[in-house]
Amino acid sequence: MASLTQLEYLVAVDKHRHFGKAAAACHVSQPTLSMQLHKLEEEYGVTFFDRSKQPILPNPEAIPLIEQAKTILREFAKLEHLTTERSLEPSGDFKIGVIPTVAPYLLPLFLGEFASALPKVNLNIREITTREIIDALDRDEIDVGILATPLDVPTLDERPLYYEPFQVYTSADHPLARLKSVTEDQLTSNGIWLLSEGHCFRTQVVKLCSARKTSAVFKNVSFESGSMETLLSLIDQGHGYTLLPALAGARITGPRRQQLKDIKSPVPTREISLVYRRSQYKQNLLKKLAETIKASLPQEVFQKRGPNLSVIQIK
Repeated sequence: MASLTQLEYLVAVDKHRHFGKAAAACHVSQPTLSMQLHKLEEEYGVTFFDRSKQPILPNPEAIPLIEQAKTILREFAKLEHLTTERSLEPSGDFKIGVIPTVAPYLLPLFLGEFASALPKVNLNIREITTREIIDALDRDEIDVGILATPLDVPTLDERPLYYEPFQVYTSADHPLARLKSVTEDQLTSNGIWLLSEGHCFRTQVVKLCSARKTSAVFKNVSFESGSMETLLSLIDQGHGYTLLPALAGARITGPRRQQLKDIKSPVPTREISLVYRRSQYKQNLLKKLAETIKASLPQEVFQKRGPNLSVIQIK
């Protein structure tokens, strides 16, 4: 019968698609890992991986066995967690993925309090894109993601945290700068700076503004950034405009606040949620995370979806 150690080695090779990297991740030598997988192959009469490929690939007949191995390891981890959960103080690992357009603005609001309240919990936080969060949840590399929803992924549950309005940040000489507030019809692709492909906030802005692939601020410059702060710096030099989520806009102070414009109702808004596998068993930590985030939210965002908010879909 297969041991949990052998199943861990099998799943590690499937994850890394490389024997050496899998062995390093499992803190064993490559010969040790290979020997244990060979024993497992003999027991089940199947060759798990096609070693002629680079990176190596699972053989089709082995895929159901690998998926079952993942389920077994997940259920065993759940058993261990349920045992420790009976103690008064939570402990163990808790891995969180956060999209880049949320992380720099939300994490400073709640992370200190959350970490202090759970001193025996090892927090591992990664700033990654929506696609990477979905993949990481599928591979059990993280416990929960904080990102824009809805995703409509059948294997995932979504727990809305807040609704974040969009705002306009414009250069001082842009036509929008003369307005006290902006209507959705006034948001076009003319002179807009965009985040790069892969950011869900970019997708929402493109839908809202009918923006094309290039920003067209300068006729001879095509530029897309992975950082909102870079876009703001370009705008401060007197070029174009962009859209910001409200938590990012809240960090703009002093005279620059005059360049920040609200959008008239119905206000384009994004829904930010906790997203996790339906089989996720760390419900006590998920509940604590949701409570801590909601308690930290400023007045710029809403915890309920109202009729004056228009949630922009991701897809």
